[in-house]
Amino acid sequence: MDIVAARFIGAGIAVIALFGVGLGLGKLFAAVVDAMARNPEVKDEINSKAMLYFALIESIALLAFIVAMLILTGK
Repeated sequence: MDIVAARFIGAGIAVIALFGVGLGLGKLFAAVVDAMARNPEVKDEINSKAMLYFALIESIALLAFIVAMLILTGK
């Protein structure tokens, strides 16, 4: 197998984590909208925690992207 092909396959495997990130963000914001609809008084508390969880989930996507770019560049 050619080394370039192996790099492309490795980068493709590395970004599989983005599927989980998409599902996680979808579930997070669906739960946030549902919670705000049920109890509007705690909107600020829910919103602040949601942004924290959003940042944590999104960091996984950034990590997967960086790993894929490192694999492609061969560093």
